[in-house]
Amino acid sequence: MIFLGVDGGGTKTALCLISGDGELLARQQTGASYFAGPPGAGPQHVRRVLTDAVPSLCESAGVTTAMIGFAFFGIPAYGELSADQPLLDEAPRAVLGHDRYRVDNDVVCGWAGSLALTDGVNVVAGTGSIAYGRNGDRGVRVGGWGELFGDEGSGYWIGLRGLQVFSQLSDGRLPWSPFGDLVRERLALTADFDLLDVVQHRWGNDRGKIAALSRLVAEAEQAGDAQAAAIIREAADQLVRHVTAVRGRVGFDDGFAVPVSYSGGVFNAPAVLTAFTERLADGPYAYELRTPRFDPAIGAALFAASLGGSPLSDSALDHLAGQLA
Repeated sequence: MIFLGVDGGGTKTALCLISGDGELLARQQTGASYFAGPPGAGPQHVRRVLTDAVPSLCESAGVTTAMIGFAFFGIPAYGELSADQPLLDEAPRAVLGHDRYRVDNDVVCGWAGSLALTDGVNVVAGTGSIAYGRNGDRGVRVGGWGELFGDEGSGYWIGLRGLQVFSQLSDGRLPWSPFGDLVRERLALTADFDLLDVVQHRWGNDRGKIAALSRLVAEAEQAGDAQAAAIIREAADQLVRHVTAVRGRVGFDDGFAVPVSYSGGVFNAPAVLTAFTERLADGPYAYELRTPRFDPAIGAALFAASLGGSPLSDSALDHLAGQLA
């Protein structure tokens, strides 16, 4: 049997086809499938992306959509706009030509891949932040409220905190630290107030560019900057709070060591992962931190197999992991 996994995103959409014995048949990337963005995008944008990408993926694997036993589509912002949900639920049907699929938020793909469908919690920290956990048939999402009043611990959140710290360093509201020199150098500021021009006018307050400043914060932390270290510690605290909230809402017993994994570019910074690991261990609950086993697109395909009643065996998972390695 063949299973399709689709991991949507705000910058790219990743797709893959796997077989029931763990053979990776094909994988592909295409454009964004975020439907709640620019005016005029809407659910029809998701349908257009799938209409182009799914047949192309199948052709590369030498299969047809009719041969897909089950598919899972993780769509960003799914569940956040109730009026659009029925249209998103319908979108894959026209592409596949059958009803053997399910649609949900793309955060489910992160959990399914990182923990290979094991009960537990996955926290995502990229440009934004969100967490998803599962305990048996109960799944719960926490976070993902957006940069205006959410996304704590994300790349955008860390970058924004860095900008705030720089303004306070420049004013003398905080004692000067090497982080200020790093910002001046990397952003080529002639005067400190040029930062307003860079962020607001040249960047247009772009979320991705502000989130990329999190790398400067992490770099400064590694160099021993106290202000940057404080930002990283607070980010880790916020991400652990995501995990703790999911743990309580899905009903794990207090004494159970809940498996936890992670995904998203923020965790590529050793400082963030170290702080997250330490704060997870220091809390009142037991956790078992696991390195992500599969990426979210593979996770979507694994979840499709499970939803279709044919979860991959341990040997099939090992075979799949070996191919990816």
